[in-house]
Amino acid sequence: MEFTRSSSVLTHTGVLAMLQAAVSKAEEIGQPQCIVIVDASGELLGEIRMIGAKFLSRKSARSKARTAASTGGPTTGIPEAVRPAIAAATEGEMTGLGGGLPIRIHGALLGGIGVGSGSPDQDLAVAGAALAAVGADV
Repeated sequence: MEFTRSSSVLTHTGVLAMLQAAVSKAEEIGQPQCIVIVDASGELLGEIRMIGAKFLSRKSARSKARTAASTGGPTTGIPEAVRPAIAAATEGEMTGLGGGLPIRIHGALLGGIGVGSGSPDQDLAVAGAALAAVGADV
């Protein structure tokens, strides 16, 4: 019987690289964003609200990051039919809104990133740039 296991974690250097890449992509597309990165247990590792981003999008970005970390998949993977019930049951902690992706490196789930303030496509483009910055699986 095993009592321990090795795990990987995203370092603060990785979090900073992700935030910088996300901000650069958001600037490139001209859409200020709220960007939140959490670890695999949903704890905050880093976040930024760019000047001009909608301040309430900070909450949705956090929910997107935590949902992706919890489910290990994109937030849009939450079935449409159960989205309202899941949101209600978790007091808004889980969402099916687009813009949340898991952070996986070499198959290991390290956390989630959530982006909000743009369209779902813009949010995903910014999240994708952050994942690419650390060589995350796509």
